[in-house]
Amino acid sequence: MDVSSLASTIDHTVLKPDSTLDNVRTLVHEAITHRFASVCILPWHVADAALIRGAHPLPICTVIGFPLGASATTTKVYEAVESIKNGASEIDMVASITALKSGQRDRLFADIRDVTSAVHDHGAIVKVIIETCLLTNEEKLLMCEAVTEAGADFIKTSTGFSTGGATLDDVRLLRLHVGPNVQVKASGGIRDAATAVAMINAGATRLGTSSGVGIVSEGRRDGSTEVLKY
Repeated sequence: MDVSSLASTIDHTVLKPDSTLDNVRTLVHEAITHRFASVCILPWHVADAALIRGAHPLPICTVIGFPLGASATTTKVYEAVESIKNGASEIDMVASITALKSGQRDRLFADIRDVTSAVHDHGAIVKVIIETCLLTNEEKLLMCEAVTEAGADFIKTSTGFSTGGATLDDVRLLRLHVGPNVQVKASGGIRDAATAVAMINAGATRLGTSSGVGIVSEGRRDGSTEVLKY
């Protein structure tokens, strides 16, 4: 797997609460330079990022119901639609972990379905964050089922703000149990080229990381992206 192919899987990410407009400006320029898949930023910064990128087709991704997933579904829908109007074309929503843990499977499904439907109606794609570190294997499978039935585009492992990030075992599990039209995004703790490629080989097609520049620079320097193959 060459460096350019790896770069094209990376959502170049800054989601810290103290991130600034200067951070976003740097992020956008780095994403354009390295040809990353997108920039992933807070909703507050979406309109600014759209201005910064100008006519460049760099996709803007933002997070909804972040990081807990505990917002009302109507709030998530509104936030997603407003972000799309401001320039986002990819929406990473946090599913309602509390609904799943409470046995409210119908409400969990409705939460994902309603956001997915609204996002698709506005021509954007949706990735559903399930926060794998908080789930049992049985709960992960229930999330796979809900995400697939709701018609979401991706299932995503983690916010990066909980007790753990992506693992190879979880990526393999999600890839095995979501439908063929659902892709897997691995996020959280991906900081080097070998880990990034391992996640791709495990079944991820998108990576969320704030270490994108270091990852592709490492790959160019030592060829570590060639260690693992598809």
